[in-house]
Amino acid sequence: MASAKPRIYTMIFASVYPLYVRKAERKGRTREEVDEIIRWLTGYDEAGLRACIDSGVDFETFFAGAPRINPNASKITGTVCGVRVEDIEDELTQRIRWLDKLVDELARGKAMDKILRG
Repeated sequence: MASAKPRIYTMIFASVYPLYVRKAERKGRTREEVDEIIRWLTGYDEAGLRACIDSGVDFETFFAGAPRINPNASKITGTVCGVRVEDIEDELTQRIRWLDKLVDELARGKAMDKILRG
């Protein structure tokens, strides 16, 4: 019997996106900064990001359709939910956790050039 996909794969990106924005805004950051992080990681442009949100794609589809994962994404390190993101073996899970980590860094007040591994 095939194992079920991890729940995170089937979560609708548009349902998690407002949580990212709210987390950032509670700490004085902006939706535009969240969008910039998402675009940096995935290669989506603003219209592509909006289309993903409006069409209700799940995380699996969102990342499968990403124009280009940033080559510097491998520099994202640290923990999310007690798990080191650099040690995650499943590619999709790692990409989702990279995004979580970037939003966490934004909410913690880290400078944007550091978040974007500049």
